[in-house]
Amino acid sequence: MGFAGTNLVIGHRGAAGLAPENTLDGFRRAAALGVDAVELDVHALDGAVVVIHDDALDRTTSGRGPLRAQSLAALRRLDAGGGQRVPLLQEVFAALPVNVGVNVELKGRGTAELAVPLAAAEMARGRDLLISSFDLDELGRAAALGGSALRIAPLFRRWPGDGWRVARALRAWSVNLSLRTASRRLVEEAGERGLATLIYTVNDRPTADRLIDWGATGVFTDHPDLLISG
Repeated sequence: MGFAGTNLVIGHRGAAGLAPENTLDGFRRAAALGVDAVELDVHALDGAVVVIHDDALDRTTSGRGPLRAQSLAALRRLDAGGGQRVPLLQEVFAALPVNVGVNVELKGRGTAELAVPLAAAEMARGRDLLISSFDLDELGRAAALGGSALRIAPLFRRWPGDGWRVARALRAWSVNLSLRTASRRLVEEAGERGLATLIYTVNDRPTADRLIDWGATGVFTDHPDLLISG
């Protein structure tokens, strides 16, 4: 398990179609289903790395307003679904078997400086880690801090004209592509450059099979139950 194989199934925000996203229950559920890895989103708040997707509280918690307007203590009192708290990154690591890989997506300013040391310590325990982001500046900081041992992946909603240059400058391990953007040509070109390709978000077996047939390394899914047992 982890990112070393092929035909990878990665639980998106844990198992977002089965449990509240980015919660310990969702991550544990994905692991129990047998995913190779999980993906999660992090922001920096009061010197901690909190696992939440949005920069506002309204959609995924019982709170309201901007995330950064909250203290860490106030955030941790909110309901993130089913009575669960917004977890810290360290809590997710502790909740998962070490053979389950973790893709940490950097969502906000200052996340690289806080998340990379935690990732390095977890890698020393034997966990497979991948750091990704749409924010290429933040991802560049993560690459510089983590060195060659840390897997790096730029995220692309649409393929930019300089995508391969971006990947090369970051010493990327993979390019993570939206399902809309993914094509056989891009997947094959990535392979020719020695890059893995991970595609988001794929929630049915026929689409996953088509992408893997093109040569994609793996897919992110809200429904690992459908891709693993289907």
